[in-house]
Amino acid sequence: MPPITLLGWFHTIIAIIAILAGVVALAKYKVITPGQRSGRIYLACTFIAAATALMIYNQGTGFGPAHALAVLTLLALAGGFIVMRIPLLAKFAAYLQALCFSGTLLFHMIPAITDGLRRLPVGDPVVDRFDDPLLRGFYLLFLALFVVGYAAQVVWLRRRG
Repeated sequence: MPPITLLGWFHTIIAIIAILAGVVALAKYKVITPGQRSGRIYLACTFIAAATALMIYNQGTGFGPAHALAVLTLLALAGGFIVMRIPLLAKFAAYLQALCFSGTLLFHMIPAITDGLRRLPVGDPVVDRFDDPLLRGFYLLFLALFVVGYAAQVVWLRRRG
């Protein structure tokens, strides 16, 4: 795995801040919204992390899966803001926003676990290829947590009215 660049470090630190802010927002408020301080931090850091991910090309593969996730993240962020402004979607806007913003947390976790396990421990990483079964297991775990978490958000939003 190539050494991490200065841009890579900046991207990683911003993404970690985003993940922590997202977890705080979900734990405290059950959803991520721009109306919460932790939500604003999460959304801003997520935007920066996705934008910087599009500038990182040190794997020698050109546009790859991490770049596609960055594009999906930017689209989900935009969608989360746009749905709140479409009168036709007013009845479902909070649910759609929760789906979009929670989805970005899933999009954070996939490259986070991939890079983490491919880099650590230094000199003897846990995995050395993208198709490692351990990585796939984590991906399935994160997807399951996202589905369960979003279902819980839907229930909470319904109860809140």
